[in-house]
Amino acid sequence: MSTDFFLKRKTIRRYSDAAISDDLLDSLIEKAMQAPTLGGMQLYSVIVTRDDEMKRKLAPCHFNQSMVTSAPVLLTFCADFNRFDKWCEASGAEPCYGNFQSFIGALLDVTIFAQQFCTAAEMEGLGCCYLGTTTYDAPDIAKVLSLPSMVVPVITLSLGFPLDADSEPKAERIPLNAIIHRETYSDYTHQSVKEIYAEKESLEVNKNYVKENAKPSLAHVFTDIRYNRANSE
Repeated sequence: MSTDFFLKRKTIRRYSDAAISDDLLDSLIEKAMQAPTLGGMQLYSVIVTRDDEMKRKLAPCHFNQSMVTSAPVLLTFCADFNRFDKWCEASGAEPCYGNFQSFIGALLDVTIFAQQFCTAAEMEGLGCCYLGTTTYDAPDIAKVLSLPSMVVPVITLSLGFPLDADSEPKAERIPLNAIIHRETYSDYTHQSVKEIYAEKESLEVNKNYVKENAKPSLAHVFTDIRYNRANSE
């Protein structure tokens, strides 16, 4: 497989009416299950949503983004210690995983699992979109999906065959040298970090974000609007 596959990948937000068979979906999930996992515990579950009424119930949890209801399949990837705990109890062992360290382990497991699924799906010609709303509205999503204790929704992917992949924009990325540190971490100065983000700030779409939100810079759009303190805390 050419590295161009990764360099050219896009987030797909619009989907055709082509169906995704259970066999194809199960095959992709099985491939994703081969990803690395903490201690072989596989601390994840995935909720497959095809039903239109269930999508409508989930839509408000994702700020009513169009992909939630338009995609043939919606997948909610959950950090899941419930299954492992129950196995321990059924075996006469006392589970001890209701703590932050264990949550981090399950969080990493489900994140790696979800990304491997995304890559496997894209290799089959499908398109995916990560919804950044899942952790914002995790309690509401948990209610809709009847998630028990020790199961936390972490990632949602909309999935379908692309309607028109060529028309989908390719996401911008900061330069490679901005993220690589050789041997030790080399901290950024205000000058160097401004140079790193200069191209991102110069893009017309980002200039429009600044103008539409009446902010002095793109950074203010992130800190004041998109990912503000109140929502984060």
